[in-house]
Amino acid sequence: MPALNVEFSDRELEDLRQIAKERGTSMKALVREAAAADIARHRALQEGAEAFRRFFATHADEFAAAFPDDEAPGKGEGRAA
Repeated sequence: MPALNVEFSDRELEDLRQIAKERGTSMKALVREAAAADIARHRALQEGAEAFRRFFATHADEFAAAFPDDEAPGKGEGRAA
């Protein structure tokens, strides 16, 4: 498995040691779990944003009708008012 060397300040390293000790785990496991959780959160946010973009694109005309003051200038030219 690929590895990554990460540098921490003395304070951060001491905090990591303390947290790992309190949780009864290794520092390596603590950092790996934190990184994995952040990766999962990032993926979920990306998926949510993409779902919103698809929803908005599908319902763009409805949003434009409901919020006409928020339309970009020039948008809707050629439409009947």
